[in-house]
Amino acid sequence: HPGKKLLFMGDEFGQWSEWNHEVSLDWNLLDYPPHAGIQRLVKDLNKLYRTKPALHELDCEPDGFQWIDLDDVENSVLSFVRKGTNPGSILAVFNFTPVPRQNYRVGVPNPGLWKEVLNSDAKGYGGSGQGSLVRGTAEPMPWHGRSYSISITLPPLAAVLFEGA
Repeated sequence: HPGKKLLFMGDEFGQWSEWNHEVSLDWNLLDYPPHAGIQRLVKDLNKLYRTKPALHELDCEPDGFQWIDLDDVENSVLSFVRKGTNPGSILAVFNFTPVPRQNYRVGVPNPGLWKEVLNSDAKGYGGSGQGSLVRGTAEPMPWHGRSYSISITLPPLAAVLFEGA
């Protein structure tokens, strides 16, 4: 199910070797910035999961998930929305290429303010620091079958989450 959580032992800091129940995890990898960055990302994702009901309230209900675009094969980008019982949604946009996407337009389910709440390409996670840092109102420009859309800078090989009203 898109948007579900799944980590296996060692994934929370990018362990290279496969988990082996006979030995300890390679916690010493946290001495290296890339691994510490992955751990910070997982920590921030866990915090977001706890504090944003749209990410967990309707986890097992069809109403809690909606595809925005799963057909952009030219750009290798996909997007979806997670929803809770109250107004407010989380838009997730993924770029599966090393190419940043400038002015990438994404349809959103409702008007109002949309702000970036997580960018996996942030420098604190070991990324390049590219991204949109969008904090603006959705435009009444139809896109992806929605009445409103936002234009973002989509970082390379990244996931970006936006919170909408």
